Amino acid sequence: MPDTPRYNEAARENARSKTDPKVIVLVRDLMFSSRIAATARAADVPITHVRDPAHLASAPPASRLLVDLNLPGAIDAAAQWKQSSPSREVIGFVSHVDADTIAHARRSGLDQVLPRSRFVERLPEFLA
Repeated sequence: MPDTPRYNEAARENARSKTDPKVIVLVRDLMFSSRIAATARAADVPITHVRDPAHLASAPPASRLLVDLNLPGAIDAAAQWKQSSPSREVIGFVSHVDADTIAHARRSGLDQVLPRSRFVERLPEFLA
């Protein structure tokens, strides 16, 4: 292909779209975070890890957020992230016995709230 400015811009955009994360993972647990990262690598999906809910607003743009709802401040940060661009999707996971957190997350407008075991089963789907 000719080396024209238009081609170069298209090539840069194509390369950028393959490396820009479309998924942000808000998880502090290093073992679980590693598991998510390994699944993302296997699917060739770039992700951004955020360990502190206070830093979510400064994370790179993404279309989906996977969030540990047991992390203090995570529900409110995830709800604000979703409100800033309603087309974004927020998928939260939590212990299946934590009824208060599940109810709070649903009231806060998160798209999906799942038990951790169900989240793990569906993780490849969420990274697609």
